[in-house]
Amino acid sequence: MEINTLADIFFASIAHDVERHVMFKRGSEWQVISSRQLYGYVATLARVLKQWGIHKGDRVAILGENRPEWMIADFACVTTGIIDVPIYATLTADQTLYLLQNSGARVIFVSTPEQLRKIQSIREQTSLEKIVVMDDISEVNVIPMWSLINSASQEEDPQFDEEAHRITPEDLATLIYTSGTTGTSKGVMLSHGNLTTCAIMASKQAEWTPGDVYLSFLPLSHVTARHVDYVCYLDGVSLAYCAVFDQLPQMLQEAKPTIIVAVPRVYEKVRAESERRAGHGLRRKIFDWAVRIGERHKDEIARGETPPDLRWKLANQLVFSKIRQGFGGRSRAYFSGGAPLGKDMAEWFCSVGIPIMEGYGLTETSPTLSVNRRGAFKIGSVGKVNEGVQLKIAEDGEILVKGPTVFKGYWNMPEETRNSFVDGWFKTGDIGELDSAGFLSITDRKKDLIKTSGGKFIAPQPIENALKANVLVAQAAIIGDKRKYASVIISPHFPLLEDWARANGVLFTSRQELVASDKVRNLYRGIVEDLNKRLAHFETIKKIVVVPDEFTVASGEITPTLKLKRRIIEAKYKQQIEQIYQEPHPIETAPVG
Repeated sequence: MEINTLADIFFASIAHDVERHVMFKRGSEWQVISSRQLYGYVATLARVLKQWGIHKGDRVAILGENRPEWMIADFACVTTGIIDVPIYATLTADQTLYLLQNSGARVIFVSTPEQLRKIQSIREQTSLEKIVVMDDISEVNVIPMWSLINSASQEEDPQFDEEAHRITPEDLATLIYTSGTTGTSKGVMLSHGNLTTCAIMASKQAEWTPGDVYLSFLPLSHVTARHVDYVCYLDGVSLAYCAVFDQLPQMLQEAKPTIIVAVPRVYEKVRAESERRAGHGLRRKIFDWAVRIGERHKDEIARGETPPDLRWKLANQLVFSKIRQGFGGRSRAYFSGGAPLGKDMAEWFCSVGIPIMEGYGLTETSPTLSVNRRGAFKIGSVGKVNEGVQLKIAEDGEILVKGPTVFKGYWNMPEETRNSFVDGWFKTGDIGELDSAGFLSITDRKKDLIKTSGGKFIAPQPIENALKANVLVAQAAIIGDKRKYASVIISPHFPLLEDWARANGVLFTSRQELVASDKVRNLYRGIVEDLNKRLAHFETIKKIVVVPDEFTVASGEITPTLKLKRRIIEAKYKQQIEQIYQEPHPIETAPVG
């Protein structure tokens, strides 16, 4: 079967005829959907949309957590030429309203009563004609999704098939709105050809097969998660859906995936939990010994080899296998994307026998432009550029790209679209380098570069990632634009910090008291001083603000894709920032009061 569109990917998934193609939990029980059942649900929903007068080119929004209904709605849209609009479940009502108004969506699929209330509060200001709810809800002017598809036939629907095969690669498939670390969210127009080309390339590189299991927990509203799901459907991989991120540790143990695709924050948490469980005494000594043994063999692990050293095998049995158990115990492939993993973090995981294949891309590039893979893996890089992608580095270091996965433009924003290209090359906004072997490394976001008052440019992300390599640091935000020197705002990893504080006699009744402790301040001062030894003089961090807060999507410091919102953070801690820049002595910690 020739694969040119997302409709073709859907039919390829059905052709695999997988009995347990989709898995999900309803209450405490796992449910399964076969390939043939999936076909019936999608074809039936596509007919319903047509009966409602929703046709090719119309927009339909999908607002919900990861669950099979999300992809059923998606496939029903893309097989009929409808343009779907994913919306993050974490967005506020006002943010959601902007997306609905900007896209002109006529129908919306929502997941839960909570999401339904959000939409009902803004519905009169939108063009919405129908609200479909994935949960079983009986309300006036609300349509339960399963009431539409429960009686779906698994028999072939020739009319549905014929119309789906009329979709072309040039047809617009989706509007994915950027999560927006700065400015207004923009609707990225991705075609069937954009997304399908990227999925085919990933399928060739990843070598996933029927029998593999993937746990889909990254939000499907983000292009990376949706892209990975498409690859799984294309290759006949079984997908298990995790709707609630807090349930991820339990779901990993139950689904036992063979493929892990995560953002760096997930890997950071696994490392922090592994360090916490190592505890103290003999157990800690064994853990540290195993990591030291692993460090000697990380190059072999990076090459995909199993070290023959008996000490490594003992370390693997005693320690490394326990860390892999945190991912379910069966994973054979680990990938990272969405944000920089950090070289220190990548090296640590390689040392414990887990080579993480880091990739790089943007929503505007469908998403992946490069990825580490078996036989072409380099720690600290984001791999070699994908076949068919043209990439060059501009004079100022910005990565420019061309190729079949580059987006069509921003929805109803012609000027922004024009400004995103130079001589036909898309400006990624990322600063990077290509080495002599063709491996790409990302230095930072161009707009995130900090220029000190002395005229020096500092790339904050590598420094932040180096800080986060310490398990006591959950998040770090480098500041210092137009200042004499750089400083840092640190959000601690509180479970580990609290354990450390108890072990070191620090008394506290709140996080505020904890971060105000002299011992804790000295602890973080030491972490920063150790890092400063590896930095150029103009990059060194002179002041520290340790905050009693976790940076979360809900509280606004990070985006749904877990990127720092620097403007928000700097505004939130403006008073403390001004205070530290008035203090005379370097390396002062200033917990927020």
